[in-house]
Amino acid sequence: MIVETIPVGALMCNCVIIGDEATREAIVIDPGDEVERIGAQLERHGLRVRAIVATHGHIDHVGGLARLKDLTGAPVMLHEADAPLYENIALQAQWLGVPPPPTTKIDAHLRDAQGLPFGSQALEVRHTPGHSPGSVCMIAPLEVPIVLSGDTLFAGSIGRTDLWGGSLDQILESIRTTLLTMPDDSIVLPGHGPRTTIGSERASNPFVGEK
Repeated sequence: MIVETIPVGALMCNCVIIGDEATREAIVIDPGDEVERIGAQLERHGLRVRAIVATHGHIDHVGGLARLKDLTGAPVMLHEADAPLYENIALQAQWLGVPPPPTTKIDAHLRDAQGLPFGSQALEVRHTPGHSPGSVCMIAPLEVPIVLSGDTLFAGSIGRTDLWGGSLDQILESIRTTLLTMPDDSIVLPGHGPRTTIGSERASNPFVGEK
């Protein structure tokens, strides 16, 4: 499997390209900005994008959706509960003091337990509200699973819950019932910062660690 992580934009959102080596089909997760860099990596690997997926609707994760859709022709997907966030991206940009990015139609809404196929592989969508109402994580069920945790779980921390629709109780419940049920060796690729493992977070994360 091809896995490329590209930190993009002023807030260094981790855009992840995950591709099937045999068919060269791919899914792009969280193209927040710098679409030219993302496109260059797709071209380098000879990948065709099956879907463009946002783990949630904050501007640093969705700012490049429209441009990447124009570049690849792939459909854009977001959980319905975060549609209001995307629809108000100009207001998000105003809060950050940056120009609003172009927007596009959301082609399909993500659902809990939905499969997202690419080649012979598939990602499993898990609805993990808390950072935002429509936050999702995605799991690649490999021999060593990969968890694309968005802004739900970070190395040593969790996503902030003081933004619109955030809930500390919900994010902790999402992590405990969805992510901490994964094997300890599962690789976690968060929306910001370095990769980690479920075992490391279970042992030492001060927010969710099982001590």
